[in-house]
Amino acid sequence: MPDLKSGLSPCLNPLNCVFFQKEFGDVDKTFDQLVTIAQKIPRTKVLVSNEHYWKGVCRSLIWRFPDDLEILKIDKKIQIKSASRYGGGDLGVNGTRVGRLLTALEKFNS
Repeated sequence: MPDLKSGLSPCLNPLNCVFFQKEFGDVDKTFDQLVTIAQKIPRTKVLVSNEHYWKGVCRSLIWRFPDDLEILKIDKKIQIKSASRYGGGDLGVNGTRVGRLLTALEKFNS
């Protein structure tokens, strides 16, 4: 579990990892909404879920490659990290996943 002061660890390889951070007015509500959305991602298994941190493993459709998806609430910020466990690149899968989470969050609030 990440440190609630320093946050999620940074991406070591930008070719297979995406990190997003933003401040939100109602961080508790936003965190809960993101967790709800993330849990509905197909082929996702929840590993950790508590009031500040959520982690799941998302598997690709064909080859079932595992990617770690993490959502952390610290202060007024939300951090999201999606990273491949294997390989030097992800063909944009992690960036797409985070983008879809954020798009779904916008629709959730409209």
